[in-house]
Amino acid sequence: MEIKVKLAESLKFLRAKVSLKPTIGIVLGSGLGEFAETLENEISIDTEEIPHYAKSTVEGHAGRVVFGTLHDKTLMVFKGRVHFYEGYSMEQVTYNIRLMGAMGVKSLIVTNAAGGVNITFSPGDLMFITSQINHFFANPLQGKNDEAMGPRFPDMESEFDAEYISIAEKVATELKIRTQRGVYAGNSGPTYETRAEVRMFQKMGADAVGMSTIPEVIVAKHQGMRVLGISCVTNLGTGISQTKLSHAEVTETANRVKNDFQALLKETIKQI
Repeated sequence: MEIKVKLAESLKFLRAKVSLKPTIGIVLGSGLGEFAETLENEISIDTEEIPHYAKSTVEGHAGRVVFGTLHDKTLMVFKGRVHFYEGYSMEQVTYNIRLMGAMGVKSLIVTNAAGGVNITFSPGDLMFITSQINHFFANPLQGKNDEAMGPRFPDMESEFDAEYISIAEKVATELKIRTQRGVYAGNSGPTYETRAEVRMFQKMGADAVGMSTIPEVIVAKHQGMRVLGISCVTNLGTGISQTKLSHAEVTETANRVKNDFQALLKETIKQI
């Protein structure tokens, strides 16, 4: 079944339940989902109910989409995402972004939990993503292109919006929240990186590494969205960290910084 047909069926389902017309979309990464509970006029839907939407199987990814308002702006927020390492296709992994585009979203804030490979970073830092390295060895735009959705060869020079980054950095300064700027590298997972891979990513110019986000940003840019990316550095990479890496550590650190994260997100949304 063509993706346009799938989207039409998903859209019909959502519009029967939601009259709101979102202009800002958000994807909340591991341990960051509580932000969605702060919206007004909240309408929450289990993504499993949406036709053609893949089921999330990872702890910390609730598998819900929440519609609501904040600062007189209408949001479409995904609590969690599905990942390439769960065995899903690139089309399934980025279906959330296609669905946002179909609902009218023009600006995307994509968040994730990431491992720091920059030795100056500390667990708990929030990093504004300035660029990305696709190490999935796959691209969600491979295959036949539908010009109605976006160009065959989209420009990725400014994949993360410079104006949005400046606004968010100003907000962080006012709120006295420690932030970084950096390059996000994404790979397929689900294994954490080896010592050799961490050294490789450092030499590539990466500052943080994770298992998501890259495909979503590519599809967002294909659709002409403005994108702000925020990584929560939940741990340091193998060979840098003195502790054994685990998903529990990721969610624990994300939970520790959730108040700063939510405050940053709320005020940034107000200003974009």
